[in-house]
Amino acid sequence: MAKKLYYKIGEACKHLDIQPYVLRYWETEFPMLRPEKSSSGQRVYSEKDLATISRIKELLYDEGYTIAGAKKKLDGEDLNALTLKPAAEKAAPKKAAPKKAAPKKKAPAKKAAKKGAAAKGDADPAKDVVALREGVEAALEEARGVLDLLDS
Repeated sequence: MAKKLYYKIGEACKHLDIQPYVLRYWETEFPMLRPEKSSSGQRVYSEKDLATISRIKELLYDEGYTIAGAKKKLDGEDLNALTLKPAAEKAAPKKAAPKKAAPKKKAPAKKAAKKGAAAKGDADPAKDVVALREGVEAALEEARGVLDLLDS
């Protein structure tokens, strides 16, 4: 798309691959997104506006932020430094980060302890506490593994 001073809403939406109603809604939610109006009252978007819209789309669609989360994230960013990426660069597939091996799942100790106690016919509260503790530790270890995956 050739660079222009201003883009009408249809041109902007086509370039950014979003619907006009979505863009109009975002204008109500994101205070930094205030397009100028032409003499006829039609919204016109600058390159800076398109870069901001592109960043909002990236936060919401690609990074999974909520509207509130995206607002907070944008508050901490320098919107003047944003530039609109060429369409070919946006279409290029992103390289996936190397995946870490998922932590090995352990059978919950609580279930194993119950099965063993039921088979033996005896219930030892001390063993139940130990088994419960092991189950909690295994769940905690698995949760840490998930957090490690999310951080990478």
